[in-house]
Amino acid sequence: MRFTSIASGSSGNASYIGTDNTHILVDVGVTMKAINEGLHAMNLDLRDIQAIFLTHEHIDHIRAVGTISRKYGIPIYSTLETLRETLLNKTLGAVPKEMMFPIQPDEAVTIGDLAVTPFTIDHDAANPVGYRMEETETGKKAAVATDLGHFDAYIQSNLRGVNAMVLEANHDIAMLNAGPYPLSLKRRILSDHGHLSNENSGRLLDQVLHPELRHVFLGHLSAENNLPELALRTVREQIDQSDSEYHAKDFDITVASRNHVSEMIEF
Repeated sequence: MRFTSIASGSSGNASYIGTDNTHILVDVGVTMKAINEGLHAMNLDLRDIQAIFLTHEHIDHIRAVGTISRKYGIPIYSTLETLRETLLNKTLGAVPKEMMFPIQPDEAVTIGDLAVTPFTIDHDAANPVGYRMEETETGKKAAVATDLGHFDAYIQSNLRGVNAMVLEANHDIAMLNAGPYPLSLKRRILSDHGHLSNENSGRLLDQVLHPELRHVFLGHLSAENNLPELALRTVREQIDQSDSEYHAKDFDITVASRNHVSEMIEF
């Protein structure tokens, strides 16, 4: 199984998950050119992609869905509500309805040798989800979990046992509170339907650590309210200061690149 982030941040998000036989994307929130450049770095192309899974309809997750669907005819999967909102977004241009397939949280969809299971997340969108992907032959798992207003036992259960993941570490609370955003936007980000702070990202990660976890990409960092080194340090501190048996140094934790493909993880 292979897994990486093509781009991750408040300006755009896209992740790649694949095997020898199957290649999928979770979110296409940057330009088609940027996604293809990321795939080319892996000796792949959008022509190799068999499915696109959308987490929700915000533009930093669906920016290229129109151009890609029109040029390549790749099937698009998401919840019915997300697909409906995507179709209503006129900035995307025409999105072929026949290429859109509704899915249900907690019900797996099989694409080649990957079983993709959406799980419900709390965010201010129509019906947002994260995704857990499992290679059917080996049982290896990866996950994409961003735009989490908060986490609970259900979220933990969907991330427990994965071998690699993109996990949101959106903002530093002090930077957000002291920053230029209007109060209404600050409240939205800090709410249970907003984004996960560095501290909460570390607390969530601490709850799902296990010996077979190969790599964690901290993702969806705010350009205005976070710094990569601050996110990494805070997440590691939350792990080391907890009562967990694990230490942050025992795991590969990095910040996903905002504009470029990150390290390819193979497991």
